[in-house]
Amino acid sequence: MVRAMWKGRVIAETSMPQSVEGNIYYPPSSLKREFFVAISKTTTCGWKGTANYYDLKDPETGETAAGQAWYYADTKEAAANIKGHVAFYPSVTHVHE
Repeated sequence: MVRAMWKGRVIAETSMPQSVEGNIYYPPSSLKREFFVAISKTTTCGWKGTANYYDLKDPETGETAAGQAWYYADTKEAAANIKGHVAFYPSVTHVHE
């Protein structure tokens, strides 16, 4: 089991993470959606495709961290194993059990 932690709170957890280029990707069903706010930012990776981003927002305090999570809604064939999965910038830590 691996948990994504932000500000001391679990925002995602899974027993089936995917690891790509040193990043841990969480299946969409593992997210605690109340922490995620879709934004319009995109970037492009030559072999994975176009990344879409989320801000993280604490539902209790309203504190926001801009663009701290990303996912590939439509991947290129080489990255099919992470389609829809979410990865995080270092403001989110990962706890392995």
